[in-house]
Amino acid sequence: MNLPKLIEGGTHKDQRGEICFNNSFDGSQIKRIYSITNSDTKLKREWQGHKIEQRWFSVVAGSFRIKVIAIDNWEAPTRDLEQKVYLVSEEKLDILHLPSGYVSSIQALKPNSKLLVMADYMINEIEDEYRYETGYFTQED
Repeated sequence: MNLPKLIEGGTHKDQRGEICFNNSFDGSQIKRIYSITNSDTKLKREWQGHKIEQRWFSVVAGSFRIKVIAIDNWEAPTRDLEQKVYLVSEEKLDILHLPSGYVSSIQALKPNSKLLVMADYMINEIEDEYRYETGYFTQED
């Protein structure tokens, strides 16, 4: 199984302003994009993922805590699977690549934060959405 990877971006500032960039990101697999803005910073969008699809996350505004779990059994996953936590912010154009086989929990850390999400399948192209109720997995905070 491939592991999640933070593809680091950067910034350049001069007298004209600032450029955020990510020259290491290859977007050739992307077929669709959408954005997420949580209603407040207490809300956690838990636990949704894909056995086949991949996702790439990049913060447009604010910052997010994104927890990811590799699923061992899609029908009845173990409740205490290891969680990996990523903090991603608008400061540079970092992109978190979440390969197939993972679920995520997404929480905005600042009001009005916006997350850009990219996917490698069109909507309804395949049946590959798995959701587990909030609190299903043992929380590690």
